[in-house]
Amino acid sequence: MSERTPLLSEQRNSTYSRPHDIYDRFTQFEKRLITALISLAGIIGPFAMGSFLPCVPEIAKDMNTSGAVINLVLAIGNLIWAPYAGFYGRQPVYLASLPLIFIGGIFSAAARNVTELIIGRGIQGFGASCVVAVGAATISDIYSVEERGTGMGVFLGAILLGPPLAPVIGGWLATYASWRVMQLCIAILGLIVFVLVALFLPETTHPGTKGIEKLRQSNKRSCRFVLNPFKILLLLKSPVLLFVCLSGSLAVAAYFAAMVPLSYTLGPRYGMNTPALIGACFLPAGLGNIAGAIISGRLADMAVVRGRHRHQDKWNPEDRLLAAIPGALFVTPCALITFGFTVVFIPGKLGLTISLVCLFFHGMGVDMILAPSSTYLVDILHTQSAEVMAVANAMRSLFGAIGSAVVLPMIFQVGVIATNVIIVIFVWLACILLYVTIKKGEKLRSWVDMDYTTLRED
Repeated sequence: MSERTPLLSEQRNSTYSRPHDIYDRFTQFEKRLITALISLAGIIGPFAMGSFLPCVPEIAKDMNTSGAVINLVLAIGNLIWAPYAGFYGRQPVYLASLPLIFIGGIFSAAARNVTELIIGRGIQGFGASCVVAVGAATISDIYSVEERGTGMGVFLGAILLGPPLAPVIGGWLATYASWRVMQLCIAILGLIVFVLVALFLPETTHPGTKGIEKLRQSNKRSCRFVLNPFKILLLLKSPVLLFVCLSGSLAVAAYFAAMVPLSYTLGPRYGMNTPALIGACFLPAGLGNIAGAIISGRLADMAVVRGRHRHQDKWNPEDRLLAAIPGALFVTPCALITFGFTVVFIPGKLGLTISLVCLFFHGMGVDMILAPSSTYLVDILHTQSAEVMAVANAMRSLFGAIGSAVVLPMIFQVGVIATNVIIVIFVWLACILLYVTIKKGEKLRSWVDMDYTTLRED
């Protein structure tokens, strides 16, 4: 199947008598295939990032720079890819972005200094950044609102296989071969995924909603090849979008602020001096990511269904965010505080065991925030799902980079416990933002007209 081959007949795509008919274009098997393909593509970005974490001291030594500098990589590719995904469709954007992962991986593997490494990682990150935003939009294209949380949870849970597996594999390769080998593997994976997407992924954008289709319908002869990537930042004028994007960004910052220093904290404390051993410590957090995304996705769908019954079949999109509150209020804060005190006061195997359990619940809590938040964003702005997810992911990338950069100096200055307490304060701030959105969401949405999605349209 190529991008020119319609997965469904034109007659089946032409009219839809009910709002949910649009989601019946694809069979359950086709939906699973689409989800599997974008999940495989989405795993590359987290895999590329995660493979560096246990190797930061070794890369820093090899490149004659600090660990904080290597982790300070800002990804703004989401802002660039998303407008094109809305204008030309999902599949062309996938096909344009995935080759950059291959090119960036080769460039990174051959890097001779930190400048070349950052350039290679920038190309790699620019290509990989497309999939998370556009992938979430693809999920919203094929799943209705009552099942979208579960679909999004599966998608996020699948791509979050990267964080647990990448440090283990990356650390093992850094110990017994070289961190450069990992970059070659990522390049090859990018090439394989490109071929699979070109052969098997159909266009999922709803018929008649692409920008280029609207342009043709308006009988205008001009065609836009250059789109303003920063225009979509105007979506943050909406208080609910700003609050939810900011809460997710604070959660991502908390995640990286806890995970990046493991090479400097957990490793020396418990005698793990090789990247392979440090990489293994990332596995519990990654497994927690997967569990949190899947569990919260299911809980979020249940909250939407119960909310409609409670509101006499009226859809209140903020009901979905109820599934994010436990992660922000209890799970993540408790895990971070316990981890800090354990590393400082409990030595030996007992301390290591408790620390790994804390990392599991930390990963779970963070994704209990991210999964419902991501689904909520595409729920209320379904016609601009790629754009709103691009804004959210760009903000998350920025906050993640800031968290990665400042956490090591903070630990060296005030210690692990005080640093984790500060991180917890920011997580509670995220919880407050979510609570305000849940309680006042309808009023906040009325402040700025962003052409929010209604249940009739979704």
